[in-house]
Amino acid sequence: MFQQISRSLLVGLLFCFGPTFGQETPAVKIHWPAIIVAGIDFEIGFSADAATAPDSLLVYLNGQAHRLDFRGGKAAITQQIHDKSTFEVQLGQISESRPYRPIPLGWSILPPLIAILLALLFKEVYSALLVGLLSGTLIIGLYTHDFWGGLGFGFYSLVDTYIIQALNSFDHLAVIVFSLLIGGMVGIITRNGGMQGIVNRISRKATDPRSGQLATWFLGIAIFFDDYSNTLLVGNTMRPVTDKLRISREKLSYLVDSTAAPVAAIAFITTWIGAELGYIQDGIQNIDGLDENPYNVFINSLQYSFYPILTLCFMLFLIWQRKDFGPMLQAEKLARSRVSADDSSHHHTNSLEDFAKKEGIKASGRFALMPVLVVVFVTIAGLFYTGYSPEVWHDHNLSFLRRVSAVIGNANSYLALLWGSFSGVIVAALMSLGGKKLQLEEVVEALMAGFKTMMGAIMILVLAWSLATLTQELHTADFITGKLLDLQLAPQWLPMLTFLLGAVVAFSTGSSWGTMAILYPLMLPAAWRLCQEAGMDYEQSLSIFHNVVSCVLAGAVLGDHCSPISDTTILSSLASGANHIQHVRTQLPYALTVGSVAIVFGTIPAAFGISAFILFPVALLFLWGVVKYVGRTTD
Repeated sequence: MFQQISRSLLVGLLFCFGPTFGQETPAVKIHWPAIIVAGIDFEIGFSADAATAPDSLLVYLNGQAHRLDFRGGKAAITQQIHDKSTFEVQLGQISESRPYRPIPLGWSILPPLIAILLALLFKEVYSALLVGLLSGTLIIGLYTHDFWGGLGFGFYSLVDTYIIQALNSFDHLAVIVFSLLIGGMVGIITRNGGMQGIVNRISRKATDPRSGQLATWFLGIAIFFDDYSNTLLVGNTMRPVTDKLRISREKLSYLVDSTAAPVAAIAFITTWIGAELGYIQDGIQNIDGLDENPYNVFINSLQYSFYPILTLCFMLFLIWQRKDFGPMLQAEKLARSRVSADDSSHHHTNSLEDFAKKEGIKASGRFALMPVLVVVFVTIAGLFYTGYSPEVWHDHNLSFLRRVSAVIGNANSYLALLWGSFSGVIVAALMSLGGKKLQLEEVVEALMAGFKTMMGAIMILVLAWSLATLTQELHTADFITGKLLDLQLAPQWLPMLTFLLGAVVAFSTGSSWGTMAILYPLMLPAAWRLCQEAGMDYEQSLSIFHNVVSCVLAGAVLGDHCSPISDTTILSSLASGANHIQHVRTQLPYALTVGSVAIVFGTIPAAFGISAFILFPVALLFLWGVVKYVGRTTD
């Protein structure tokens, strides 16, 4: 009792004569965490008005003294619990308490796992994502409320918390508006005959399925600067061509999806580079003895980028040999056997066949080509405008490519994409009106029809983003990461472990960028420390380190390709007009094949010192053999 009285007097004295000596201590608000996961650090926050907040303040948490250091009017105490606990905070005469029942970390894997399994089992992604999301909100509700309150919380928080949070993001809204605008532009250039003109032009060169797929592959490589632009432009542009050549929508979506992320991930000048360098910087900032900056780390890691490079080559092998295997073979044979290009019973309802070229007008490719070129060039200009820095651009110690890469890496890609897509819509509308292809009313109708084609994918994106927010709150990635790191392998096996870890996290969360943000700060210091503790010299450690850097990115792209809740996978099936689950089913065997070859013939032997100049030819030769001897002719 005496100690309690003394402690209260001490706190009171500090409030009166402490950091704001002679002044009244400002009101401090306590911010309790909404969710606590067992074994994961959480914060109890404190805030005060920034102008009058004390520099420091003494508080008691469950009887233990903590000195808060305020920065910008905010401070926090970090805690961790494993069992049911009650926290009591004493601030002078103020005392607040909260009971908590932590959510077991193992439960965090259930929501994404349920969503993925239901999507693959029932081939219907909307309900799968909803059920997965609902399972997560119910878990949170039952651990933060009583039974009936938990059921109510779980049911309603799905809408009022997680879906709203998914929409309450500039980046997410930018993707939605960009997708709508691209769909609207495609609607206009389809109605004004421009798309038919493009089809006619390409058809002169692309006269069979192989040449049509080659054209799609080259176009996917050409639009290398951004994966979203690549996916929507290539898919929408090539879909009429591939339909005419009786190439399945599943094959088109595979070509679109598997060129977009791999080429954007490894090119020097892309919208990915800024995020990649930022994540790498987070990972290396506390590493002692590493004599490289983030850009050098990225460049040196490219020699170990087996999965992205092998994926691009594997598609060429399939196209050149005119072979496929697995579910893709069935899809291709079905497409070849169609009586006409209009027989599209297996396509989903978001396709653009419900509005065709206006009757009585001449098809001209320039009415589609100009808007698409405007999207590309305005987007590139927007990247330079938002990322331009005089200090970087006039730094003659950097090469031209290095300066361009730095500018684009620092750009706001979402603004650039919005500007580009909006400009494309305006140009398409003005050309249609000026060329007397469409009346104003017809332009608006085509624009709205284009918007409608995107609604299904936008619904899936919103649900996938909501699930990603949920998995972040439940620390799903921490659970997966912890389980794999508990294996405690030798340094040479760390790149393989990183690759698998990246794939599993990306598959479970549907986000390659989120995977990089999680794993780079975790794996890079761990890789360097493990190499040093194993007695490796600098060059050996650097080789393993660069391999790990590459494997985070490669694993993230592989997991993204395999995941039905990935936004780029969703956009690929949308732009190609393919059933989303069919796209995932047909792409999965190809992605896993290349991923396995990348591990066995690339990542593992490279970690044991074998040169990439030897490993790439061996891996490519093996993939050529897989296509030749496992694949079956589709023509």
